[in-house]
Amino acid sequence: MATAVSANRLELLQIANLVAQEKAIDKSIVLEAMEEAIQKAARSKYGVENDIRAQIDEKTGDIRLFRVVEVVEEVEDTATQMHIDDAKKDKEDASVGDFLASPLPPMDFGRIAAQTAKQVIVQKVRDAERQRQFEEYKDRIGEVITGVVKRVEYGNVIVDLGKSEAIMRRDQVIPREHVRQNDRIRGYIYDVRRENRGPQIFMSRTKPEFMAQLFAQEVPEIYDGVIEIKSVARDPGSRAKFAVASADGSIDPVGACVGMRGSRVQAVVNELQGEKIDIIQWSPDFASFIVNALAPAEVAKVVLDDDNTRVEVVVPDDQLSLAIGRRGQNVRLASQLTGWTIDIMTEAEESERRQEEFIAQTKYFMEALDVDETLAQLLVAEGFEDMEEIAYVEAAELLNVEGFDDGLVEELQSRAVDFMNRLAAEADEKRRELGVDDELASVDGLTPQMLVALGEDEVKTMEDFAGCAADELTSPRDGILKSFDLDEGTASNMIMAARLTLGWITEADLEALVAEAEAASAAKDADSEEVSNANDVFADVTADTATDTATDTGVETK
Repeated sequence: MATAVSANRLELLQIANLVAQEKAIDKSIVLEAMEEAIQKAARSKYGVENDIRAQIDEKTGDIRLFRVVEVVEEVEDTATQMHIDDAKKDKEDASVGDFLASPLPPMDFGRIAAQTAKQVIVQKVRDAERQRQFEEYKDRIGEVITGVVKRVEYGNVIVDLGKSEAIMRRDQVIPREHVRQNDRIRGYIYDVRRENRGPQIFMSRTKPEFMAQLFAQEVPEIYDGVIEIKSVARDPGSRAKFAVASADGSIDPVGACVGMRGSRVQAVVNELQGEKIDIIQWSPDFASFIVNALAPAEVAKVVLDDDNTRVEVVVPDDQLSLAIGRRGQNVRLASQLTGWTIDIMTEAEESERRQEEFIAQTKYFMEALDVDETLAQLLVAEGFEDMEEIAYVEAAELLNVEGFDDGLVEELQSRAVDFMNRLAAEADEKRRELGVDDELASVDGLTPQMLVALGEDEVKTMEDFAGCAADELTSPRDGILKSFDLDEGTASNMIMAARLTLGWITEADLEALVAEAEAASAAKDADSEEVSNANDVFADVTADTATDTATDTGVETK
């Protein structure tokens, strides 16, 4: 009989070792699960109200059972507590708060108890395995890994990574790519989440970062940090644009990524199922970068709107379809690559639009200044855009206009001032009709037209204005004063002045805020280069991976 018991003990330890090895978890976790299972089975025999503990010797496999009670002064639960006087009979030095363990005889597992124990062990081991998988992959987000296709379900691909599984959703699979069971497949880990059914590892073959990592593996200069990946834009399975810059002026980043006879870029193209790749030279000059990004189309002119990150691109008439691309693909990818909204027009369209603007501006000056068409056209041709410019510009600038003399300039400026005063009076009357307080009108910098805009948005008192945030006023999308030439700093100063008037803040508070803002601005200027690098989409990728290659593949490069 002793031999049988010994064999059972040995078998217990062997099972623990095998499970730990198979699931790649610590043996102590398996033994802990077994102890918990034995405890649960023992409670069903001795009573669930009792605190039963099990202990397995890691060397011999011996199983010991104990009933644990707490030593107390007043017994509330006889199953788990013992009075101090009774405890001292068993152990002389017992004190309140101690736990005493009484050994219990070994027990034989019945069918139900054994089944319960099995469920506890399986659940505990499964939880440990899930935790291991999560810990292993949570820090691998951003890596490219290889697995074997286990199955394909409704377009979603389940990938076997060895001891874990990853899912590649149908929108993360390259369109028209045929994935079959048992195929080896590479993908980019973009997320790892804890879920009820276990950790979920999400892979992608469509994300721009996947292409960036593939190039980093193929191009040693990227691995060494000599070439930096600035940004990537993809239309998966069809076309991509890839911007690179070199830290070494003697190395051509585009040529290095293409490789000898196109071998490097072709390796990436093959992995991406023939996706065409335009490799583009990045430039710190946004106008040049945008021109490069729109290649192969030729660009005649670029007009940047820095405030709204929009750019107007003018192309020759015969280049329009090439610049836009099939179904707008070329301009869409260029916009994603540069981060700017790109508006494309032909030279003929631009000429027509400018003509319309010229006519409209001429008509405005004619009506506002009560002058003839020729005089108004001269003002527009000289670059004057609004009445304020004419009213307050140095007289010498107007005298530079051919045919203008002192008397004409004085009369024009006088009429411009009268026109602006008339508009201000009309706006002030409308402001009063809207119920905007005179106190709010006293805030320095708020024009009558601004007050009308505020009143139409129900900002009518000093308190209303003081409660605003600067971006509520200046946001290009939905700011109350977005149609006025007002920057966020000026708006912030006006709001602070209103709060100071109301007593919400003191002069000392205002000085502290100004000093803090100046310090932050100085720190920002000092770190501008570092901040710029941190904001580059793929700055981290360039410090991570890599190989050497070339140009004759039919892949377009710029």
